[in-house]
Amino acid sequence: MPELPDITVYLEAIERRALGQRLERVRVQSISLLRTVDPPLTEFAGLQLVGTRRLGKRVVLSFEGERFLVIHLMIAGRLRWRALGAKLQRRYAHAGFDFANGTLLLTEAGTQKRATLHALRGEAALAAHDPGGLDVLACSAEQFAAALTAERHTLKRSLTDPHLFSGIGNAYSDEILHAARLSPVQMTTSLSAEEHARLFSATRDTLRLWTERLRAQSGDAFPEEVTAFRPEMAVHGKFREPCPVCGAPVQRILYAENETNYCARCQTGGRVLADRGLSQLLKKDWPRTLEEMEARRPSMRAAQEAQRAEGSNVRKSASTRRVSRKPVE
Repeated sequence: MPELPDITVYLEAIERRALGQRLERVRVQSISLLRTVDPPLTEFAGLQLVGTRRLGKRVVLSFEGERFLVIHLMIAGRLRWRALGAKLQRRYAHAGFDFANGTLLLTEAGTQKRATLHALRGEAALAAHDPGGLDVLACSAEQFAAALTAERHTLKRSLTDPHLFSGIGNAYSDEILHAARLSPVQMTTSLSAEEHARLFSATRDTLRLWTERLRAQSGDAFPEEVTAFRPEMAVHGKFREPCPVCGAPVQRILYAENETNYCARCQTGGRVLADRGLSQLLKKDWPRTLEEMEARRPSMRAAQEAQRAEGSNVRKSASTRRVSRKPVE
């Protein structure tokens, strides 16, 4: 999912191309995209783009008369700048925003269409879409600490909570915690003053560093390669690759559709964290340290294969039952 650095670079690229331009029309191809009908999209035709802003991980296009188009790209949504009137490809394109000098395309890869578009009237309506998270690049260390300790959660969960912090997601939270040398499962209420300071500094430095990197990579071009997995990242998406600081293999915690990546040596004192899947299968045989993990890797690999095979058999059995079920006469 595009996060603060990605959204910032998107907004700057849009402003360089469309600020002051009039929106000729909005073409929506996917019925799942548009979530509001008041004001209608036809009301935006002829309005001048007067600004852009970031609302958490949302892209806001501001038009004359306090009219707003709010785009939430979710996981696989992306923005493209193309020639005026660019065709909306049936499989990927959700919508096209036609300005006088070009078209801003909203695309989404994959079969699960989650991106959203809201058309809003007035600042009050726009404020209702703000999750309310703290802007870490504009807050004090005291405000950061207050937000972090407002509820007792793991550091990973709190950093990625849009109601606590604005624009931080799965990818950059991994990088922040690695830079701060803190465990993703450490509780927010257990940090020392020195750890609070480290995390505050790492959060701001990481987001600024990646914003500058993405600006440099895009240059004057519109950012096309927006991804959560980049070769320069220290731990995110780097499972089993060497940590750039200490050389230990990067570890992961799997949960739902996400994973947390971390360096056990740099962040957890060498302790390997349970991954909620394989650790439950291995139980007492789950390694507690990097050394144990390396020694037990063959048996862990065998357990993983057995886990995959069991899951495959369950899916096949369910599919067979569906096929063999006779219709009720």
